[in-house]
Amino acid sequence: MGKAAAARKLAAAAAFGGGGLSLLGAGIYGVLTAEAKLARKTIGDPLPDPVPDATGWYGRSRPGPAVKIALLGDSSAAGYGVDRVEETPGSLLASGASEQGDRRVYLRAFCVVGAVSADLRTQIDRALLIEPDVAVILIGGNDVTHVVAPNESVQHLSEGVRRLRAAGVEVVVGTCPDLGTIKPIAPPLKQVARAWSRRLAAAQTIAVIKEGGRTVSLGSVLGPEFAAAPAILFGPDQFHPSAVGYRALARILLPSVLAAVGLAPDDEARPETHRGEGVMPVTRAAIEAVNEPGTELDGTEVGGSRTGVRGLWVELRHRRRRPQTAGERPEPAEVSG
Repeated sequence: MGKAAAARKLAAAAAFGGGGLSLLGAGIYGVLTAEAKLARKTIGDPLPDPVPDATGWYGRSRPGPAVKIALLGDSSAAGYGVDRVEETPGSLLASGASEQGDRRVYLRAFCVVGAVSADLRTQIDRALLIEPDVAVILIGGNDVTHVVAPNESVQHLSEGVRRLRAAGVEVVVGTCPDLGTIKPIAPPLKQVARAWSRRLAAAQTIAVIKEGGRTVSLGSVLGPEFAAAPAILFGPDQFHPSAVGYRALARILLPSVLAAVGLAPDDEARPETHRGEGVMPVTRAAIEAVNEPGTELDGTEVGGSRTGVRGLWVELRHRRRRPQTAGERPEPAEVSG
């Protein structure tokens, strides 16, 4: 089965509640389950120390109106493994949005270490109470290592994005990274995890675009830098990013977060063909995005219609990376929810 067909199959299965393990077969599924347990044993139990909480205000001296960001997902969103709140993705995203958007920013972290896509429902219940302007979601890696059926993962994400968009919240989803580069994952799980996670990322993209969100591909574990320098960009467990890795993650996501809340630079108003940007069907764009980390996809219209003969239309963008903003320690505040 081709990549595009597999992505469409996962997205359709999620939409209609069907699908399952037909991509893999029951025999290899048992092998993968055993290998996944071994990988989790190698990675080890979560550290006893709590993850630094990035919740709070950033850029208090900057003008309003303030931007409210809800951070949802798993340990990669929480910043598992770092010691200082300034090193977490939440702090880096909020600090960057405040500085580069020249706005006060309130970020609240709802992400939970170990979360899978099914856990988004509870996180979104809480997030909606603060009426965020944008929700940033990082989820999917644990679904792969826990051998959750891909259609189930996509369905939970799709439902979550639908709820957020119905409430008027912009959504930016960092799609599932390529888990085939992670050292504790051994063959044959490594090879299948690579294919599985990449297809899951493509299916996540199709589902998120359908529900009105936008996606950013995380690709080969946040980009080629991880393969080139795993000792620097992976944390001690060789599964989660290091502080340097989380900076790379935030730098990839920040331009799309700014665009989602209307704070993108003027020079990014339209796609630029010389940068490989443009409008295309979502399935083709999803496969391209999987192969190039940092690619943003957002739904659009052609001739007044969201859909063409090959499916939904999307804008494919390679937004310019901005100078790295240092993370700040947030100022606490009482906000309902």
